[in-house]
Amino acid sequence: MLTQKGIRELEDNFLATYAMKSYNSKGRVYKESEHPYRSIYQRDRDRIIHSAAFRRLEYKTQVFVNHEGDYYRTRLTHTIEVAQIARTIASALGLNVDLTEAIALAHDLGHTPFGHSGEEALNELMKKFGGFNHNLQGLRVVDYLEEKYPDFPGLNLSWEVREGIVKHSSAFDMAVKIKKFKPDEMPTLETQVVDIADEIAYDNHDLDDGLISGLIKESDLDNLQIWNKINTNVVKKYPKIQQEKRKYLVIKSLIDMQVTDLIGETEKNINTLKIRSHADVKKLDRKVVSFSKQMLNLRKPLRIFLMDKLYHHYRVIRMSSKAKRFIQELFNVYLDKPEQLPAQTQARIPLDGVRRVVCDYIAGMTDRYALDEYKKLFDPYEKV
Repeated sequence: MLTQKGIRELEDNFLATYAMKSYNSKGRVYKESEHPYRSIYQRDRDRIIHSAAFRRLEYKTQVFVNHEGDYYRTRLTHTIEVAQIARTIASALGLNVDLTEAIALAHDLGHTPFGHSGEEALNELMKKFGGFNHNLQGLRVVDYLEEKYPDFPGLNLSWEVREGIVKHSSAFDMAVKIKKFKPDEMPTLETQVVDIADEIAYDNHDLDDGLISGLIKESDLDNLQIWNKINTNVVKKYPKIQQEKRKYLVIKSLIDMQVTDLIGETEKNINTLKIRSHADVKKLDRKVVSFSKQMLNLRKPLRIFLMDKLYHHYRVIRMSSKAKRFIQELFNVYLDKPEQLPAQTQARIPLDGVRRVVCDYIAGMTDRYALDEYKKLFDPYEKV
């Protein structure tokens, strides 16, 4: 049987010197005995997967609201795709794959229903009361809101996974500055890998969903060098390929090209910066995990295209605007009469205040549950 001693030997033998080893973890807030055959990060990953917040990601919006269709990515499928890409990168770089996967699986636990529009609505409603940020909410979920264990609140995750949630950053995500997580220090390489894996996943899979939805036409992509380059290669190799298979191969190749570039450039950075340990990473003033300048230049037009043609498409704006109204009206009706909240939720009001409790309750909803609640509270013919 693989014991803690064996796990340590495996990490020493197979992980790079700059990887975050499980035996170097800063540990948990509440002291626990180590598991006999799982590392601290493996245990964290399993706790995240078994959490209610993780299951609810299945019915939370990525770009398209759940009822728009069964094909589109949800927050859960996006999270799984991020974890897969992040594992590949971490493994190639000799990083701790278990830590990387745990951070990836947890990185969106604080997301609201209806994607970023839900977050914007809650942030506005909480503006004078601490605001709302989904990274901070993710930490709140794993530290406090998940209720599973008799010995401590939350999931009692390791310091490194919690740091990864707080310091997660991408084009749509801002790292949260919390003093105990030393905001001036760079996050682990494992966290940095998840940040970029997140971008790779949503850029390419949102493109796929946009094409399937018809909001984006493939002819719209003709001016994008990164698309044309790969599409030409696929057609050249498979001249009689079916359209759907061709599109799948192009998206797949887009991801592979970016991942390959990222691994190569990051390895160069590690060597140039003479990084020998995870402590060396913390001292730097810039991130180590990055694309090459050439790849950044190739990716930029694609990201601008997605912003202009998909995220700002009038139908997506309509979905977002409608979602904000749902959130605002639900928030106000609960705030006006918090007795409408479940008893277990009401019990937190004396400690957290009614606004934060209402905010937590709505943030934890799935799209489907929020819509059902809206019907119950506002449709006179709907049973409550």
